[in-house]
Amino acid sequence: MSSLRIAIAGAGLIGQRHLELIQASPLCEPAALVDPSPAAAAVAERAGVTLFHSLEALFQRERPDGIILATPNQLHVQQALTCLQAGVPALIEKPVAHTLEEGERLLAASSDSRVPLLVGHHRAHSPILGLAREIIREGRLGDLVAVMGSALFYKPDDYFDAAPWRRQPGGGPVLINLIHEIGNLRSLCGEIVAVQALASSATRGFPVEDTVSIGLRFANGALGSFLLSDTAASARSWEQTSRENRDYPSYGDEDCYLIAGTGGSLAVPTMRLKCYERPQDRSWWKPFTCEVAELRREDPLALQLEHFCQVIRGEAEPLVSVRDGLQNLRVVEAIAQAARDGGVVTVPQGIAGLA
Repeated sequence: MSSLRIAIAGAGLIGQRHLELIQASPLCEPAALVDPSPAAAAVAERAGVTLFHSLEALFQRERPDGIILATPNQLHVQQALTCLQAGVPALIEKPVAHTLEEGERLLAASSDSRVPLLVGHHRAHSPILGLAREIIREGRLGDLVAVMGSALFYKPDDYFDAAPWRRQPGGGPVLINLIHEIGNLRSLCGEIVAVQALASSATRGFPVEDTVSIGLRFANGALGSFLLSDTAASARSWEQTSRENRDYPSYGDEDCYLIAGTGGSLAVPTMRLKCYERPQDRSWWKPFTCEVAELRREDPLALQLEHFCQVIRGEAEPLVSVRDGLQNLRVVEAIAQAARDGGVVTVPQGIAGLA
């Protein structure tokens, strides 16, 4: 099987990480780098690839087998549309769009095209989430009832000094961090149909929130609660529990999700499973059988690249479609609205004529 040639748009940190993974993969090789910034020349030279200043310039010269869009959010939709027009499959870094309107425009265009688009919610490729989905799908928890989640971590002062816009509305953890968690929760528990939220900026005193308490209603009737904060000295976040990104210290005794059903519960990512031995005789007076589901750990970004190669070859459908990426964005926007308005916000489930 011939090696796929994959180009990368964006020479920033995530673009360089994708480049490293492509270079290490037996399935593909770097085709080109697209970035107009002066610093990109050094990145392209180290990788031994040609540098182009735009997608249009790249496509005039050659058509790679695929392209990864690791560019600023506001460029995602227009660049994805350019890839569709050129017939080149694309992996679009999250979020799929910087506004709902732009995301809906891309969804409409991609629905009319045979060119596949994969959205880079890389946690969807995590073996941890895969095992949790399997346990839930097998019915070991019974009917889902509730989920408790958290993303509690502490961002240092220099995080805000490096980009002062993060102190302003739009720069808080709801719009920067929460979309990862929404993708995880939808993957595990199904569609989110309504949300509530309380936000606070009491700790830092910035114009933007630093802590949010969120209520979730799922389409299957389950309810969820989620605590989000970037000023909490806690390890109950995906980064500090999953051990998938070694840049973060991790703690093996911590979980960030607890999913409970009528027959048992699962803590993620420790994968501690508690179930009634006889579900027909369940009671809080009865003991659980306890086990830890056997887990393997692999880099989700590497697995995502492998999946993208399968998508390019027509061997798989995108695990995270444009529709999925847009729905994650819809939920996050609904939570932001609920925090502003103080009421229950219904989450739109699609646009006319599209799934």
